[in-house]
Amino acid sequence: MSYDIQIVDRVTRETIEFDKRHKLHGGTYALCGTRKAWLNVTYNYAPHFKRVFGPLGIRSLYGLPARFTIPVLEEAIEKLDTDVDLDDYWNPTEGNARRALENLLTLARLAPDGVWEGD
Repeated sequence: MSYDIQIVDRVTRETIEFDKRHKLHGGTYALCGTRKAWLNVTYNYAPHFKRVFGPLGIRSLYGLPARFTIPVLEEAIEKLDTDVDLDDYWNPTEGNARRALENLLTLARLAPDGVWEGD
């Protein structure tokens, strides 16, 4: 199980596409990268997301303009340890959850005028 999180256009609700491909990796990803403002994130990190965002966890971002979530994501990232498990993406370490939030922060900076949607 996982979250499919994307930044969509405020009017069309279509996932925003960039001019260049990015290679941000989640639980699933496009091997050669994708132009979409999209990231798949495992539910395994949910306890960490609930701790740093509150009861809704990562879903607290949904419906918000990406530009307004940049400081929220930065603050959440700072609350998480850096113990990334490079061999096991699904291991629910704080570092792995932090890395997912860093990828979402990158998307927010690339598409600040869009709105978060997910699930």
